[in-house]
Amino acid sequence: MGAGHPECPERLDAIENQLLVSGVRDALERREAPPAPVSDIELAHDRMHVAALRGLTDGLREEIQAGGPSHAQIDPDTSMNVHTWDASLSAAGAAIAATDAVMAGEMENAFCAIRPPGHHACRNQAMGFCFFNNVAVAARYALERHGLKRVAIVDFDVHHGNGTEHIVAGDQRILMVSFFQHPFYPQGGSRSNASNLVNVPVPAYTKGPEVRELITAHWLPRLEAYRPEMIFISAGFDAHRADDMGQMGLVEGDYAWITQRIKEVAQRHAKGRIVSCLEGGYNLDALALSVEAHIRVLADL
Repeated sequence: MGAGHPECPERLDAIENQLLVSGVRDALERREAPPAPVSDIELAHDRMHVAALRGLTDGLREEIQAGGPSHAQIDPDTSMNVHTWDASLSAAGAAIAATDAVMAGEMENAFCAIRPPGHHACRNQAMGFCFFNNVAVAARYALERHGLKRVAIVDFDVHHGNGTEHIVAGDQRILMVSFFQHPFYPQGGSRSNASNLVNVPVPAYTKGPEVRELITAHWLPRLEAYRPEMIFISAGFDAHRADDMGQMGLVEGDYAWITQRIKEVAQRHAKGRIVSCLEGGYNLDALALSVEAHIRVLADL
């Protein structure tokens, strides 16, 4: 994104360091992410959107060779460089590879430590630090390539997953549940009344106990009734009280509690199958500790 941007490489470094220091890393199986085939990206995105990003990458490469700028601006918050295309394919590829591994029974669940994030990427638009919608791609991949009938997407980022909503609204094979600070970015919050969406707006300064009550009242009954065969998580940790990108009051224990509730649903209905993908989280210490709490629950540590 460029120097000084909150969506920075140090985010993954902080997670890696915390997992090493805590000893959690020793209990995990690590796999590198292959790039996603474009045909799988197009399960969730318009072909012209994919082609436009590829064209921007090619144009940037030519401009740099001619002494031009190193970044192309997508919106006021989002820019790309010549490596963004490959990074975006790898981020979506991680979600797809994790889906394959979980479906094959090689692991019960997986966490994808990936950049760039994805849940603001609409079917035909990159925005909000996001280029391809990693979770939406993986969910559609599970349906189309593995023949599942029902999957769920759980989004606990502080920002509304508008891109995910745009892609999955009305697709009854996918149930999306989320909470998000509102009013906040993106402008307007949830814009769809589709019956497969359970998007719960919450005011700024909402803390963990209130969020737990909302999840118990709104998410869990719908997830139980839906009986998903696999669950995908848009795991954003910027609702943490220490994260300046939002004004909510969650702590590590809240993320552990949320993860446990999701895991219980997966164990009852989906053979434990979960693929979790990193979204937001920009205070490096809070991000690292929250991811550790999330992974400890997923891995039974």
